[in-house]
Amino acid sequence: MKIFTLLLIVIAGLASTTLQASQAIEQLQERYRKNGVTTFVALDGKALWYSDQNGRSCTTCHGSSPTAVGKHRKTGKKIMPMALSVNPQRLTKTSTIEKWFLRNCKWTLGRECSPQEKGNILQWLQQL
Repeated sequence: MKIFTLLLIVIAGLASTTLQASQAIEQLQERYRKNGVTTFVALDGKALWYSDQNGRSCTTCHGSSPTAVGKHRKTGKKIMPMALSVNPQRLTKTSTIEKWFLRNCKWTLGRECSPQEKGNILQWLQQL
């Protein structure tokens, strides 16, 4: 009985965290829609994730799969998976998501990501 109760608590916690992530993504995508974006395309997010930008891509640090642990190129620090399916705690705060988009897009692309690009990547990560 104790194992069953513990299992229910764990499942409820994961469901709550996944809901927080979905809500944060929806809030950001609504913000991007106010900037003129009409549709988010997961395949475009995937293409951007894997695209080579002068020897850099998202995979440089996050690894070849968003479902796996990555490693920061310079510091060697572990980067936890981005996909909600394996890391539901990952995309739960809009401010944190935007902070990392700003830093990582500037490093990878040499510029900020557009609202369309950010929304596409979030759409893709949410579907994995």
